[in-house]
Amino acid sequence: MTTPVLRATPELVATAWLASVVGDIVATTLPKPTSDGTLGWATTGFVTLVTAGGSSNIYVPLRTPAMGVSCWAANPGSQKPPWGRAANLAESIVAATLDHPNVPKTLTLPGGYPDARVLSAYTVGDPRRITDDASSYARYDIPGLVIAWTEVPA
Repeated sequence: MTTPVLRATPELVATAWLASVVGDIVATTLPKPTSDGTLGWATTGFVTLVTAGGSSNIYVPLRTPAMGVSCWAANPGSQKPPWGRAANLAESIVAATLDHPNVPKTLTLPGGYPDARVLSAYTVGDPRRITDDASSYARYDIPGLVIAWTEVPA
């Protein structure tokens, strides 16, 4: 039996690119509270992402997924969401897309996946506040972060 070749995915590339902007506080889901009920990300905030659309080029190996990005912040023990902290995370991501020396950039992906070369990154909408979260988390969504990338040949 042959082992399948590992290929870069939109989630892996977006996670690595976002981590290069905001640090190691990015994943596809929010971390669960620790065994004592605390949120390990309460002081830094957290960024989650999901593939929301996009396309692949049929003539060249170029991917352009649109990612939905959520920026979260929490004030444990308070019912007042820290809107400024969540907004700052979102605006940092938007600013990175406008920082043209930030792209192109080669990203090292984890777990033996091939590296990816990000050619451009841009948003298709401004961050917006998401209200009425039952957990009193602050959340700003970026409705579309488009990252154009290609795998780096081995």
